[in-house]
Amino acid sequence: MTLVRALVAFVGAVLALVLQMTFFSHLSWAGVVPNLCLLLVVGAGLVRGAEFAMVLGFVAGLMLDLAPPADHLAGRWALALVVVGYVAGRVRQDVRPTAVSVVATVAACSFVGTSVFALTGLVLRDPVLGVGELLQVIGIALVWDVLLTPFVLPLVMGAFRRLQPNRVPA
Repeated sequence: MTLVRALVAFVGAVLALVLQMTFFSHLSWAGVVPNLCLLLVVGAGLVRGAEFAMVLGFVAGLMLDLAPPADHLAGRWALALVVVGYVAGRVRQDVRPTAVSVVATVAACSFVGTSVFALTGLVLRDPVLGVGELLQVIGIALVWDVLLTPFVLPLVMGAFRRLQPNRVPA
C-alpha cells in the first residue's frame, strides 16, 4: 500500500465519519443514520480487494467506536467493518462490477455488518435491546445504505480506481 493510497483512505474515512455524525444525524430514521463508513469500506473492497478493505474497515470502525456520542463498547464497529471489508473484497476482482452487483454487495454487506454489530451488542449486553428492535435497526440500516449507494459508491470507487496502478498484462 502506498503512502498516498493510505492517506486518501484515511481522509475518506474521516470525511465519511464527520458527515455521518453531523449532517446525516439530522436525517435519522427511527434513530438510524446511513453508515457512510460502511459504504466507504465496501467501495474499497470492490476496487482494491479484501486486504485493503479490511484494514480500512478496522480504522474506520475504530473511529466510529470512539467518536462521540459513542454509547457502546469500543471495537464492535471495528469488528463489523473488518468483516464487511472481507465480504466486499471477495467479490470477483477480475471484472468491473455492474450496478446490480454493486447494489447487491452493499445490501449484503450492510446486512452482515449491521448484524455483526447488533449481535455483538446482544452477546455483550451493550445496550440491552430486544431481538425485535435489533431486526428493525438492521432493516432500516439496509434501506439507508442501499438508497445512498448510487450517490456514494461511484465517487468512492472512482477515487480508489484512480489510485490503483495500471496493471501490466501477463
